[in-house]
Amino acid sequence: MKLKPNEKLNIRELMKDIENYRPKRRGWVWRKHEPKLNLNGYDYTELSTPLQNSVPLPAAKYFNNIDPQPLPVITTEIASGRFEDDIRRMRMAAWHGADHIMVIRTAGQSHFDGLIEGTPQGVGGVPVTRKQVRLQRKALDIIEEEVGRPINYHSYVSGVAGPDIAVMFAEEGVNGAHQDPQYNVLYRNINMVRSFVDAAESKKIMSWADILQIDGAHNANATAKDAWKVMPELFVQHAINCAFSVQVGMKKEQIALSTVPPTAAPAPDLKINLPYAVALREFFSEYKMRAQMNTKYMESSTREATVTHVLNLLISKLTSADIQSTITPDEGRNVPWHMYNIEACDTAKQALVGMDGLMEMLELKNDGYLRDKVRELKERAILFLEEMLENGGYFNAVEKGYFIDSGIYPERNGDGISRKIAGGVGVNTVYPRDNDYFAPVTAHFGNNNVAQYDEKAVNNPASLIAGCTFEKPEKIIYIDELDQSDNVYKRLEETEKYRSTSLVKPEVEWLGDGTVTVDFVLPTDIRHAEFAGIEIGKKMNLLDVEVIHKEVLHMAEGTRIQLKGKVPFEIDLDKLVIPEEPKTLSDDEISAFVKNNGMKIVSGTVGEDEHSVGMREIIDIKHGGIEKYGIECIYLGTSVPIDKLIDAAIEANADAILASTIISHDDIHYKNMKKLHEVAIEKGIRDKVIIICGGTQVSPETAKKQGIDAGFGRGTKGEHVASFLVERKQEIMHGN
Repeated sequence: MKLKPNEKLNIRELMKDIENYRPKRRGWVWRKHEPKLNLNGYDYTELSTPLQNSVPLPAAKYFNNIDPQPLPVITTEIASGRFEDDIRRMRMAAWHGADHIMVIRTAGQSHFDGLIEGTPQGVGGVPVTRKQVRLQRKALDIIEEEVGRPINYHSYVSGVAGPDIAVMFAEEGVNGAHQDPQYNVLYRNINMVRSFVDAAESKKIMSWADILQIDGAHNANATAKDAWKVMPELFVQHAINCAFSVQVGMKKEQIALSTVPPTAAPAPDLKINLPYAVALREFFSEYKMRAQMNTKYMESSTREATVTHVLNLLISKLTSADIQSTITPDEGRNVPWHMYNIEACDTAKQALVGMDGLMEMLELKNDGYLRDKVRELKERAILFLEEMLENGGYFNAVEKGYFIDSGIYPERNGDGISRKIAGGVGVNTVYPRDNDYFAPVTAHFGNNNVAQYDEKAVNNPASLIAGCTFEKPEKIIYIDELDQSDNVYKRLEETEKYRSTSLVKPEVEWLGDGTVTVDFVLPTDIRHAEFAGIEIGKKMNLLDVEVIHKEVLHMAEGTRIQLKGKVPFEIDLDKLVIPEEPKTLSDDEISAFVKNNGMKIVSGTVGEDEHSVGMREIIDIKHGGIEKYGIECIYLGTSVPIDKLIDAAIEANADAILASTIISHDDIHYKNMKKLHEVAIEKGIRDKVIIICGGTQVSPETAKKQGIDAGFGRGTKGEHVASFLVERKQEIMHGN
């Protein structure tokens, strides 16, 4: 199966023969550094290999559509719960530069207290099956060929099903996973002994499959009352997991720390977060860094989330990051995925590329506030670890509530998370192995007594059964859908018309869900605005109306409201009347023609219309207008009589007339366009001069009906008008 950029993914085709599909590779892949890359005349030092197919940043059109890719791997999280929809979103994210696709709340989700393989629904209604994992890996195998870069597939190896999930991930080509026994203990109350025993087996399996491990220490930031106060213990949590992972057999390059700046503005962001990042990287210089933005203080404002993201990206640039995560405010807004994940990927790409070479131009000070804070944090962390060891180690420290205490160590407030050594989920479920214990499998942790069967098989127990599922994937028992009412086949049937016909419907979470967002301001207080907004949504015939964001502009004068709702209709693409898309020439093409052939225009707002902004944006060089191409512009102002505009064109021997006509009552914009055409005929210049009209109510069709060469409406830029001028003048020059 090979993708074509102009064709949609065929989910049914993707599912064919899935029971026999094998991932084309296993193991994590880093981006390739291109230290001397020149794009469009710009020299970069911290980029990775460009993509074969991608969607560049919106401003790229001014830079010959270059799409520089930063050096860190870029993460995005996709988990709507319907893999047939998530696969499409993965493709979108990959085109925007994501190469680390995290599928959260899926197989391996830490909320589960038992083995979950084969169950159709997980907590929160998210599918959890081998089929889902395999289909997404198969899709990513194809998508990465399309974009020309390996894509790392990621999920969670946690909960009491961790080892079982690790096996499935190793079999199915998962490339990265969260694995941290402390996360299980502190946040899921899984018994400590069970959690660490499970982690030993899980890490051994992940190491065999070259799965990059990311820890969960950053969750202390999200749960602490004051996130910045837990900085010392974050170092300790990272250290415990790193040391434990290495002891189990993981290579250090397989281990990544999940680093999250502990605070966010309006706190003094960099004064707290930068020393923490510096100390972390100095403590753990042998390990990889996965930088994630702070989400504890994230509200429903996309602007606020973006500012936090950019500040965190600055810290990543100042201190280095191997993986750059991107987080959006979707969970708070209850509007999962789609545009906000794409925006987050673009934010990371734009910021990191924009800061290319930053550390070649500056360096962090080695004395003063930054260095003092770094030393202080290190000392607090070391003292914390020493006290923990003096009190009997990690298990005892957790039982005494050392972790996530709201005091900055050595201060404690006695409100830390406390778990019992002899308590929690899975307590008393760990048993000593018998003296003759034996498991003929690969990547197994601990004493396996293989020699009693065959001394030659000590380093390869699976050879005794001609290979386990790691070496012989044909031994895997594939499980398809178990739920007869909620499965991919049923869901595909329900949305088939949106896959195989010309019908479309807005979507946010799932194909055809009909979800739209509406943004407006109400001149009242926030409480009234919220409920008035819901009524507005209902009167717009939206279904399931919710307010997803409300923001005070002034306590009495105004409140911004963002609604989410569903539309009950669909649109047939085949029945749309779409005007021909105007051709846009490149800046170089336009400038070269004007330089060689000249171009002069007269312009003004006609009739009794005093609007000038639109015309100025089209002609003024400041606004990217046509002057920048060397076109000579004679601007006559506003309320210009039609006759005066034509006479000026004759006097200046102009190539074109640009007329703005905004007012539309009594169809005055139609009358003005028609009169321009007729007066130009009367004065004998109609076949010699190009006439263009523009305005918010002007369309190409209405303009041509009145005899005008071209009409431009809302959203028109100088490049559009200049392109038409060049092409039309070329036609005139050739007698057309």
